[in-house]
Amino acid sequence: MPESGRVGRISDGDTLRLEDGRRIRLVQIDAPERRGECYGNAATEVLARLAPVGSTIELERDPVLDDLDRNQRLLRYVRVDGLDLNLELVRLGTAAPYFYRGARGERAEALLVAAERARTKRLGLWGACPAARLVPTRQVAAGPP
Repeated sequence: MPESGRVGRISDGDTLRLEDGRRIRLVQIDAPERRGECYGNAATEVLARLAPVGSTIELERDPVLDDLDRNQRLLRYVRVDGLDLNLELVRLGTAAPYFYRGARGERAEALLVAAERARTKRLGLWGACPAARLVPTRQVAAGPP
């Protein structure tokens, strides 16, 4: 059974904090940094719209990936009203697949397909950031704002 919680704050385009203090890093994706990277603020705004403060989310751990990142954030797939946020953010072009140390989770293929479609359609960061490259083993580098 998935864990759940209520959103307390959106930190950036791939990280949020629950009302109970748990910090969640959406697993297998990376969004541009909020400060100093092209599309960073927009990515944060999209996550805030999809998972508004006060909304209830479900958290799902990928059994083949780490439980925590190096910053002690929970690595999770996140759902809001049945919508897979990790996949949706990639579909919208606000985040890219990111397979830390090459580790591919259960949804890796779906994330790659969604990213390629978003890039082809020039959605989100793929249209706004000429320097953006799709390299899933590296964090997204969208370039300067």
